[in-house]
Amino acid sequence: MTMPPSASRRAALVYNPIKVDEVRLRSTVQEMCAAEGWQEPAFYTTTIEDAGQAATAQALARGADVVLVAGGDGTVRAVSEAIAHTGVPLAIVPSGTGNLLARNLLLPLASPEEMIRAALTGIRRPIDIGWARITRADGAAAEHAFVVLAGIGLDADMIANTRPNLKRSVGWIAYVDGAARSLANASPFRSVYQVDDGRLHSTKVHSILFANCGTLPAGIALIPDASIADGTLDIAVITPSGAFGWFNVWRRIWWENSVLRRFPAGRRVLERRGKDASVHYYQGSAAEAAASLPTPVELDGDEFGEAVRITCRVDPGALLLALPEGHADHVL
Repeated sequence: MTMPPSASRRAALVYNPIKVDEVRLRSTVQEMCAAEGWQEPAFYTTTIEDAGQAATAQALARGADVVLVAGGDGTVRAVSEAIAHTGVPLAIVPSGTGNLLARNLLLPLASPEEMIRAALTGIRRPIDIGWARITRADGAAAEHAFVVLAGIGLDADMIANTRPNLKRSVGWIAYVDGAARSLANASPFRSVYQVDDGRLHSTKVHSILFANCGTLPAGIALIPDASIADGTLDIAVITPSGAFGWFNVWRRIWWENSVLRRFPAGRRVLERRGKDASVHYYQGSAAEAAASLPTPVELDGDEFGEAVRITCRVDPGALLLALPEGHADHVL
């Protein structure tokens, strides 16, 4: 894509001041913009009231040519929601604990300078995002974007049970503690769900996940076939049963998806195996799940309260990313 001369371009940084070294990050962005001949950058902080949508809207209204985002997964989600379909590129400066989208894109997690440079001189590539319409028990509904995954059930309960102080001290490993606390009282809920073929499924589930991309921290392939640029939503329905139900789920997600699938011999072993009833995978452009009782919901690792229905759809190519020169296209 053709860019205007450097002297007329301006970058904007939207950041969560709790998640970053504010003084250092602002100084680095200023220095690199000056070195590339860009105008003085604009800076916008998120607040308790604004996760990033309003700050991003303000940056766009003031003519930002590229928006950088630095914060946790919730900040990336909020900024992506506001910048979708604008044609203004977004550069992700990894911060916080999860960095889920950055990990799925194989972005450099320990080099803010590399992603700032990508914002100013890198390549631009479109990716999909997802939209989740969340319906509450009283009938109120609202739609929000997600860039990695949305979920209803145990995964959302796990996030709600993750202690903030532990997350700050040990990072994403704190979710293991949240999972253990949730599993102790986990019970399935009755759900009716459908993918865009219209066929209704009714069963007891522990969790239903709607994924734009499928890799978790530590290289865990939750949904191995999920692609962030294929115009398709990937759905995982988790239904453990029997004494070894959760063992089968973990074996499927960690051992089979994250280890065996990496090797030709492992893939051949999986091809000979029958379907595993503990995790069911589907694909489509839209999917919907309804719960018999209000059930926890999460978007990109953030709690979104309880809902009785969640309707998700994929939005192909809605987000334009700034990526480092030479970044592997196979990631997309």
